[in-house]
Amino acid sequence: MQLNFRNRVLDTIERHSMIRPGDNVGIAASGGADSVALLRLLGEMQAQLGIRLVVLHFNHQLRGAEADQDEQFVAALSREFGFDFAAGRADVAGEARRNGWNLEDAARRLRYQFFASAASAKGLHRVAVAHTADDQAETVLARLFRGTGPTGLAGIHPVSGQIIRPLLDVRRQDLRNYLGKLRQPWREDVTNQDTSRTRARIRHNLLPLLERDFDPAAVTHLGRLAAHASEEETFWRSMEEERFTALASPEPSETFSILISDLLRPLPFMPAPATLALTRRLVRRIFLEVRGDRRQLTSGHVEDVLHLATQSQSGSRIELPGVRVERQFERLVFSPACEGSGVGKTISNGAVGRKFEYEIPLPAGSETADIVIPEIHRRFNLKVIDWHSGSGETTKGLDVIDFDKLRWPLIFRNWLPGDSYHPHRRRGIRKVKRMLLESRIPRRDRTSWPVLTSAGALAWALKCPVAHEFAVSSKTRTSVLIRAEEF
Repeated sequence: MQLNFRNRVLDTIERHSMIRPGDNVGIAASGGADSVALLRLLGEMQAQLGIRLVVLHFNHQLRGAEADQDEQFVAALSREFGFDFAAGRADVAGEARRNGWNLEDAARRLRYQFFASAASAKGLHRVAVAHTADDQAETVLARLFRGTGPTGLAGIHPVSGQIIRPLLDVRRQDLRNYLGKLRQPWREDVTNQDTSRTRARIRHNLLPLLERDFDPAAVTHLGRLAAHASEEETFWRSMEEERFTALASPEPSETFSILISDLLRPLPFMPAPATLALTRRLVRRIFLEVRGDRRQLTSGHVEDVLHLATQSQSGSRIELPGVRVERQFERLVFSPACEGSGVGKTISNGAVGRKFEYEIPLPAGSETADIVIPEIHRRFNLKVIDWHSGSGETTKGLDVIDFDKLRWPLIFRNWLPGDSYHPHRRRGIRKVKRMLLESRIPRRDRTSWPVLTSAGALAWALKCPVAHEFAVSSKTRTSVLIRAEEF
């Protein structure tokens, strides 16, 4: 029984190419039964898979002392099995109020931000989360009730960027039985029993009813539906991406536009209904590029855009969640909605539009300057060193600027439209906006992307080359090393 159980997990890992030998893998562990089972299973398979494990725990600070006890439990469990442990925490309720998010959405955003930050800091290739077959069934049903289309039926994807879900083909009860045989305790989150929440009602009321009165294999069938929908989604997503790349034009200020004739153009190899489906997908894809995610975008919003394209005059516009769409003659222009503009009030993840400016005085004594920028959750360290001792491993992974070419005080600020400079070892002047696009920086991060200026001249931008005029050379005697880290 246990062998078959482990083989199912291994089959999921192999079928979706989740892990490769040599990978560093984070385990997202809340302390609940599912994540504790994931920790124990991957621990058992660690040698077989040839991986290194790091346990990650995020404290949402929503349940007071109980949340702290969850963190202590996971830390102790990590020590018991000899795994590295990293914890993060945030005031989820406070962030939800400040940004206008619902509590569940805020928790998910901040939790996955922590996973991304921890993966970067710990050198993780993957982060495994403990979604199960039951979670998949609940997700499909919840989306059905919201009126989802085929894309939503794909439910939870087995692999999404760095995130992997090895338990997606395993039932929740199987995990509890497994822990019971090991006599392994876990923590219970009492909020999961709160049936005032839709997801909890599906879990505790609807799914048991479906399995008891309709089909004992209901969860399996819903999971199979999600898998088939995911396969179809892969095909349509590739076509959607191809048309987006060919037809959507980037404009200033995070704006994208498209010719209405291109948006509505029929494809000769497709029947009209399929062409219309692809047109709707293209609308969603442009929305994603402008806002950073597709949450809150409904089929009704998409139909509003098509009505704007086919029935309205130039100058007409509509407000989507976080995005404004305006008809300008024969084009539709998608742009971030202004603060306070109806349904477009909330833009992306709250980082969009956060402006900052910090002055950095000339380092003295310790020859180092530290600057914390809370708006973007980053810390920067500027260290002055003798350049002759700054070669090789000393500067590996750091950006280096010629100290004597700088004019102090320096300014750390957010990127602004129009910023441009000549990157070292590249030809000519480049716009920062274009460089961020080429570096695949998510749109939600770009508006608040940090740059460093000296006497008004742009010297450096995070994850971009140093400006040519500030780069070190054979004549450099003193340099400034820049180290950046997230917190």
